[in-house]
Amino acid sequence: MEQAPLIALAGIGKIARDQHLPSIAATGNFTLAATLSRNASLSGVPAYRSLDEMCAAHPDLAAIALCTPPQVRYEQARAALEAGLDVFLEKPPAATLGEIEALAALARDRDRVLFASWHSRFARQVPAARDWLADRTVRAVDIRWREDVRHWHPGQDWLWQPGGMGVFDPGINALSILTEILPGPIFLRRSDLYVPENRATPIAAQLEMETATGAPVAADFDFRETGPQVWEIRVETDAGSLLLHEGGAALDIAGRTIAPDPATGSEYEELYRRFARLVAARQAEVDITPLTLVSDAFLLGRQIPVEPFHD
Repeated sequence: MEQAPLIALAGIGKIARDQHLPSIAATGNFTLAATLSRNASLSGVPAYRSLDEMCAAHPDLAAIALCTPPQVRYEQARAALEAGLDVFLEKPPAATLGEIEALAALARDRDRVLFASWHSRFARQVPAARDWLADRTVRAVDIRWREDVRHWHPGQDWLWQPGGMGVFDPGINALSILTEILPGPIFLRRSDLYVPENRATPIAAQLEMETATGAPVAADFDFRETGPQVWEIRVETDAGSLLLHEGGAALDIAGRTIAPDPATGSEYEELYRRFARLVAARQAEVDITPLTLVSDAFLLGRQIPVEPFHD
């Protein structure tokens, strides 16, 4: 039996351990050959601190998944593409639009596969929501993405530094679903950013957007939710209401719960299956629309100081 392509994992933090490692093992689309990290490693897997050293030791390495914070991802991705590797980018794909556009151009020049992944688009009920909305008239959208940062992101100081995006780190998941399930562009009209006095990025945000046809889209993102955690998108249409909740894992249409496709795997398993298909077909997939909305939110944002945040 032919061995699956060899892949390396850069950044051995929470997301890599919780999602990437089990998904690589579960899908079998790739074989984990090495890790790249300054201060972490995995038992039984060769570990390196330098990309050049790793590539020299593993000349058959085909790809790398970058799970490092977005502030350092551009340099790593550029070096990996120049070394001849196909690249899987965690979300967001880069710290800025300029960086991801440059990476996309480099991947084309080097004939490499670049995959800007958006894991929430692979939640179990997102495809069903997209298909149902395809021939409906959207009248209004309301997004509520509220979670406790101390529970979900303990000690992740990079979130609060420029480029870390603060509450938009989970909020961009909602925007990735929004831009997947609604046809046509979404325009940012107003942004209120609630920034702790001792931090550089917002702990909460309220956005006003609209579709190309003028339907209002409101979003409420908050890292301070200590009650029930909420990740939901409600869409009012000419055929009734659609509620995508539990981060896209559950779907109600006109008050009726829709059963998910039992064949659908976890978000990250589906991501690795998609990446494998892209690698086999030698096709890139780089959609920057969620990052564009976040960028627009900062461009149009009204900063509102709030009390200091201490982790």
